[in-house]
Amino acid sequence: MKRVLFVTNGHGEAAIAARIAAEVRALAPLVTEQLPLVGAVAGDAAFATVGPRRAMPSGGLVAMGNVRAFARDLRAGWLALFGEQLRFLRRAEATVVVAVGDAYGCALARLARRPLVFVGTAKSVYVAAYGPMERRILAGAARVFVRDLPTAVELRAHGVVADAPGNVIVDLLATAERFAWTAPSDARLALLPGSRDGAYADAERLAALVAALAERVPGLEAALSIAPGLDPAGFAPALARSPAIRPWRGALGGILAGATLALGQAGTANEAAAANGVPVVALAFAADPQDGWYRKRQRGLLGEALAVVPGELPAASDAVAGLLADAPRRAAMAAAGRARMGRPGGAAAVARAIVELAGEAS
Repeated sequence: MKRVLFVTNGHGEAAIAARIAAEVRALAPLVTEQLPLVGAVAGDAAFATVGPRRAMPSGGLVAMGNVRAFARDLRAGWLALFGEQLRFLRRAEATVVVAVGDAYGCALARLARRPLVFVGTAKSVYVAAYGPMERRILAGAARVFVRDLPTAVELRAHGVVADAPGNVIVDLLATAERFAWTAPSDARLALLPGSRDGAYADAERLAALVAALAERVPGLEAALSIAPGLDPAGFAPALARSPAIRPWRGALGGILAGATLALGQAGTANEAAAANGVPVVALAFAADPQDGWYRKRQRGLLGEALAVVPGELPAASDAVAGLLADAPRRAAMAAAGRARMGRPGGAAAVARAIVELAGEAS
């Protein structure tokens, strides 16, 4: 049986890989597996997790010169884990390897010495173009897919044949599930604390904001998204903050459908909200510099679809209440999000390329 190994470099990237893998299995009888370079991602029978993996303190957020986060990972045993992952990739028995994430994941995936597909989720010319070293790494892939057309055009100008058939993050929203909203259409908050270990604390921050808003916004309702792999019990303190908050463990698209705003400390989930035309508000805390650079990058990606507001109450409450009352601004943010995130269909296009490389095209 031919096998496709996905190498993922983050929690959102793992969700994207799962979506592509499902499309692959629908097209051909291929076994799909995943090696998560970041975190201890749990797989299932259809998309098994393989190889050495371990959760690190940084959650994978070690870019932009974040030396302190990388130092914590080193103390937690990252170097040994890195060596184990290198050995696993060199011995991997796969027909095709698919790297989902950034050039680092692509570089490691090349060690398998199999036909390689790269799905770039992290970089865009809206924030920062792929640099010379990254382009050399990507050039070793048989197929390169990036998140938007301007990024593909820029890569092609430097000799890397890249395609942008659609943003796979948009495909993550496809679901028949729906959260049962009962609040007025201008008072529905989707709470997106993310999928890393910090999600529990971020959920409490968001819940505190909801509790403050509930005192000034009649009929306010909030749905707290609990990502797969996280312990639902860990969100009990957040849910206890306000009766206006209900938990949601279903597909992300189900919570975004009908939402007025997304209050998000997440990565991929924030981008998915913008793709769905839901304005996104992220809280910025002066004591959290790591989150600061990440939000700056995300603001570059999403443009006016994302509002970054002070995290401390009551400033956050004032900002969100003002946005809930400003329908024209929300409409402009929704349009900006759809424009920046692009169209669906990327997952199916990538899957077809994988199947062709595996020699299974009909």
